[in-house]
Amino acid sequence: MTRLKVLIIDEFDAEGLIEKSLQSYGYEIATLKLRALNLLTVVKTLQPDVVVLNLYTPDAAVLNMMRAINQQHPVPVVMFAEDQQTDTINQVINAGVSAYIVDGLEPKRLKAIIDIAIARFRAQQELKDELQKTKNQLEDRKLIDRAKGILCKSQGYSEDEAYHALRKLAMDRNIALGEMARNVIAMAELFK
Repeated sequence: MTRLKVLIIDEFDAEGLIEKSLQSYGYEIATLKLRALNLLTVVKTLQPDVVVLNLYTPDAAVLNMMRAINQQHPVPVVMFAEDQQTDTINQVINAGVSAYIVDGLEPKRLKAIIDIAIARFRAQQELKDELQKTKNQLEDRKLIDRAKGILCKSQGYSEDEAYHALRKLAMDRNIALGEMARNVIAMAELFK
């Protein structure tokens, strides 16, 4: 079993409690200070399995970094902070943080918190992937309908004949039906 790689961004843990606790679980640790740090670049370079932030409050710069990480290099993020304002909590969750722990940095709970954050992150990623797949299918369906319309108009096909012609073209070229629909639409645009 490979060791879990954890990136710790610590604003004020002088004793290294997080680092020591996670090392005791056999995690591979890298600890950095938050200030003047491009966290997205660090995450892309180190490719940790989870990121743990320990800070007083997530400011706008931190939240922007979390959004960028969530969009460009998704990874589970656990954030320990003192700020318990509802607005801050909502912003943190919207930025893609997997677990936001207020006033609760207890080293003995770290492993469980990280495990839960990873599980929650994976569940969210599955939902995002399913949503993207559904969006792609809907977009393909729209393109297929548009391509069928083009074939009906230009070739005098019925809707059923247009669909079968489109499907046969896709199969003959060994490409997806949506891709063939894109090709038909592009050709139609070209000959306008």
